[in-house]
Amino acid sequence: MSVTTSSLSGFHDLELAAFAAAGGRREFGELVRRHSASVRGLLRRMGAEASLADDVAQDAFIQAFERCSEFRGEGSFAAWVRKIAARLYIKRRSREARWADQAELDDQPDQTPDRSRAIDLDQALKSLSEIERVCVSLCHGAGLTHSEIAAATNLPLGTVKSHVKRGLDKLRARLDAGPAPEGRRAHVGA
Repeated sequence: MSVTTSSLSGFHDLELAAFAAAGGRREFGELVRRHSASVRGLLRRMGAEASLADDVAQDAFIQAFERCSEFRGEGSFAAWVRKIAARLYIKRRSREARWADQAELDDQPDQTPDRSRAIDLDQALKSLSEIERVCVSLCHGAGLTHSEIAAATNLPLGTVKSHVKRGLDKLRARLDAGPAPEGRRAHVGA
């Protein structure tokens, strides 16, 4: 059961996911069109280079298509596919490096923000250690709970909470330190 391509924009994500679960490739293509930028954006904020973000996003959407029947609409489709992407990225990063080595980066002194130039959220995230950036991005970008992040990263729950809190504190300080560029100031939640 498939609908015409021109009428896809009028459907809700839950309806498109139901069509996709029944094999509707065009309907799933509409979901990809709607949400691919936010998935890639999350991956970039987690520290992925552009090409890696594109690769992981593609893998996430392939997995989402294969598992579309599992999407129950308990949250948004965008959040569901971002969680898939975040987990895939973490698995890939885990294969490349050990997380314990990344925790050592926390001992490095903070960079003093350059107050003479505008700072945006992406730039501020780059000032965090990799593990802080990943934990903050998973918590506030992908919507994972601290427990889900701990399971995905194999870090103790208390360590995840510390990384999220420390990362958010650094982001707040960095974002408050300089003037906000037009339309790019982001609110960093607690």
